[in-house]
Amino acid sequence: MSAETPITDLDWGRVPSPCFVVDRRLLERNGRILARVRAEAGCKVLLALKGFALWPAFDVLRPHLDGCCASGPYEARLAREEFGREVHTYAPAFSAEDLAETLRYTDHLVLNSRAQLERHLPAVRACGRKVQVGLRCNPEYSEIEVALYDPCAPGSRLGSTRAVLGQTLPEGVDGLHFHALCEQGAGVFARVLQAFEARFGDWLPQVKWLNCGGGHWITKPDYDVDLLVRTLRGLKARYPHLEVILEPGEAAAVDTGVLVASVLDVHENAGVRLALLDVSATCHMPDVLEMPYRPTIHGAGDPGTTPHTYRLGGPTCLAGDVLGDWSFPAPLHPGDRVVFADMSHYTMVKTTLFNGVKHPCIATWDGRELRVLRRFDYSDFRNRLG
Repeated sequence: MSAETPITDLDWGRVPSPCFVVDRRLLERNGRILARVRAEAGCKVLLALKGFALWPAFDVLRPHLDGCCASGPYEARLAREEFGREVHTYAPAFSAEDLAETLRYTDHLVLNSRAQLERHLPAVRACGRKVQVGLRCNPEYSEIEVALYDPCAPGSRLGSTRAVLGQTLPEGVDGLHFHALCEQGAGVFARVLQAFEARFGDWLPQVKWLNCGGGHWITKPDYDVDLLVRTLRGLKARYPHLEVILEPGEAAAVDTGVLVASVLDVHENAGVRLALLDVSATCHMPDVLEMPYRPTIHGAGDPGTTPHTYRLGGPTCLAGDVLGDWSFPAPLHPGDRVVFADMSHYTMVKTTLFNGVKHPCIATWDGRELRVLRRFDYSDFRNRLG
């Protein structure tokens, strides 16, 4: 099995199809790596719920992390009720209603602009809870190649530039926040931090904390954890009073789960052999279309590397619902299982019920028990719209 398909001791025939399966042991592995960064760098590490929000598995990560970062009132409430530690919330904009609900649950509130700060600060101060206020800054530097995921692109709506904010730190700001990474290493982070300090470093002595955002691929095998620790220690040496925060999403759940699918049909068109599955790119793996992203499949390789190459597609009526081309050592037949690797982060949180396609079950595995947490049915589809 590929190193990117880490569950090696589960009989796929036992798994309902389709189904996301998350290995609790591998979540524990990632949690321990994140805990090492917390301890050695003296920083806080949060779980970004936008990447992984499987709350029945929070008990695995809770001992290793300081809390969660949320993107609005629903995630903030989930973090408070199910994770039970610190809650930090940022959104590009808040309505008065969403802000009021968010303030019931969050400990930190990061606002996107000076205008929002001025508009919402009175409500924060009057909410009856001690909520620290942050301001998201745009360092105007990133090394992200996919424009869809670049928060520092020219004209970005995410964060405010120094030219817009001016020379004086706005009143009421307890901390600063920036985010400029996407599945990147410690070397990239060090360069982003340098760019941030060049633009906003004069404000750091005036604030209590700095949130360095997400996108840190800390738990990938080739990630330089030592460089990250040295970079964070250097930051804290320059600003000894500063509390430093990281909020990785993918790092908590990367390489911890799979999506188990079944072949529904095999046929051919214009010399292309097609295998239709019970999972969909647009419904269940949207990054395949958005990034684009090519997942690893257990036992399969690039086209032509083994004798039987197929174009895999989903069951929706969307013409572009195509996962890509892979080769297999044996012919595919209806009923065969196809197992997609690394399907824990940015999958379950982004799935849809478009076209009424059957939604995958959600399960966990710990080496002994396959626990099916959720099965979806017609009522889930029907009740979304009325």
